[in-house]
Amino acid sequence: MQDKIYKGTTTVGLICKDGIVMGTEKRATMGNFIASRRAKKIYQIADRIALTTAGSVGDAQFLYRIIKVETSLYEIRKERRPTIRSVATMVSNLLNQTRYFPYFVQLLIGGVDERGPTVYSIDPIGGAIEEKDIVATGSGSLTAYGVLEDRFYEGMPTDEAVEVVIRAIHTAMKRDSASGDGMDVVKITEDEYVQLEPEEIEEIIAKFSKK
Repeated sequence: MQDKIYKGTTTVGLICKDGIVMGTEKRATMGNFIASRRAKKIYQIADRIALTTAGSVGDAQFLYRIIKVETSLYEIRKERRPTIRSVATMVSNLLNQTRYFPYFVQLLIGGVDERGPTVYSIDPIGGAIEEKDIVATGSGSLTAYGVLEDRFYEGMPTDEAVEVVIRAIHTAMKRDSASGDGMDVVKITEDEYVQLEPEEIEEIIAKFSKK
């Protein structure tokens, strides 16, 4: 049963000098069957906060709706933006409450707040780890880590990190059959939340493929 619940994917997060970059590919699988080529695995949950999901699509969508609502309620009650840590803690508590019947997901929550750029990885039963530089999840993560370890450096600007994230996911898609069918990439800084257009991503792939 579990091999029908867990879904392969590749998600990546980079903590940069001036923000973060996060990305995912778009394939959803059921065993060896490609169930969708347009699966959404990255969501904006607040002004400067994004969520990526690996695992069961149904669980991920349900959790996104809960997290989005709870984050909005936080802003209303506290009259200020939530920190990345507060959102990660909230999600960690939510997942820990259902540990005997867990949601089959692995999440990345990242963004920029008064503490600066931050990314947390959260496992299915609520374990939350603050990442310091690079992180990848899903079945394509081993391949993605190879690219990230080789190309990422401390203090990298977000504009340069965008290419590294795209390269890592692109490489994972070549080696992991559960990852593929394009990608979504977001760049978050103190000033803006930007989701790259498909044409921008293809242009970057074409540029480094020629090298």
